[in-house]
Amino acid sequence: MFHYRTLRTTLTGVALAALAGPAFALDGADLVAKLNAANGASGLTVSFASIATDGDTLTLQGTKVTSTGGEPAEIGDVRLEGVAESGDGGYTVETVRFADVNRTEGDTTITASGMELGGLVIPAKADGTSLDTMLFYERASSGPITVINKGTEVFSLSGMEGNVVRRAGNVGLDYDGTVSGIKADLTQVDDPKSRETIQKLGLTTISGKASMKGGWALDTGLMTVDEYALDFDDIGRLDLTFAISGYTLDFINAMREAIEASQANPKSDEANNALGMSMLGLMQQLTFNSAKVSFVDASLTKKVLDVVGAEQGVSGEQMAQSLKGLAPLMIAQLNMPELQNQIAQAVNTYLDDPRSLTITAAPAAPVPFPMIMGAAMGAPNTIPQVLGVTVTAND
Repeated sequence: MFHYRTLRTTLTGVALAALAGPAFALDGADLVAKLNAANGASGLTVSFASIATDGDTLTLQGTKVTSTGGEPAEIGDVRLEGVAESGDGGYTVETVRFADVNRTEGDTTITASGMELGGLVIPAKADGTSLDTMLFYERASSGPITVINKGTEVFSLSGMEGNVVRRAGNVGLDYDGTVSGIKADLTQVDDPKSRETIQKLGLTTISGKASMKGGWALDTGLMTVDEYALDFDDIGRLDLTFAISGYTLDFINAMREAIEASQANPKSDEANNALGMSMLGLMQQLTFNSAKVSFVDASLTKKVLDVVGAEQGVSGEQMAQSLKGLAPLMIAQLNMPELQNQIAQAVNTYLDDPRSLTITAAPAAPVPFPMIMGAAMGAPNTIPQVLGVTVTAND
């Protein structure tokens, strides 16, 4: 009796395992199909030669990425770790690791390593009605990237990192990103005149970093870029911020449908014209909230004045005084009386003591894009007033 019970239990276990095995096996082809469906608006399609499965890890072997109308680009094996099927038929992936890049075309070689995505969410149905139905990742990163031309490293960076966080209740997103250790060798610039100027400015090699952060609210479609900065040693920091509203899920879905319709049209000229008209129509739904461009000098201005002045046979200070005299005449051609005095004053202040220049557009109330387009076509000189533009120096 003991042996019979033991045998029955064992056979039952084997049968259950056989039945349960296929149900819990990861379907890599289904995952890629849903990834492509969710990524359709980008015009990129992922394909693979084969899939290797090892527990909760999938490896897409011989992976290629194809853009609409373009040739497939081989990106090697892609390893998806910590893959799990969500209850609704979608997938979550803890980490996506891409193969290192070492590619040469002509005289140029590009290398990149340590490229990863983390917290990837692939929806079961990408209908764009909520954040849960959109392709999403929590972080992206890369190690060193280099570009070598004719044996000389002309560009490199030490790493990139980006993060995306969902707001409580899935009402929006916040994001940030950094690119560190940027270096560029400008001695390889082809134009002799430009190369000579670069040498005079002492900028044959430049180094710096880039950063950005912002957010998106679903209800109003408020898209903000709170920081988009390029900061280079001995040059300065250029920073851009802006905010627009109306960038809702409905707007995104309409844009995706227009792109998909364009991609499905075999007549490229007709498709591009139709897409352009669709995008122009969609732009009518957006509203301009604010924008600002600022530059904080780190000795570049004085160098430029000295170099340009030397070419004219004068000193940098004399060149600055000459520009101060020419500025009002040049600005008057804009036919924007309310703004030209601000610009002239800001230019004078900046040339006397180059520290910072800031252009701000902050209307009293958000301005619909159709109003901006109407002003641009009918009365361009009213644009500064419509957008609330101000220009300041050394704030």
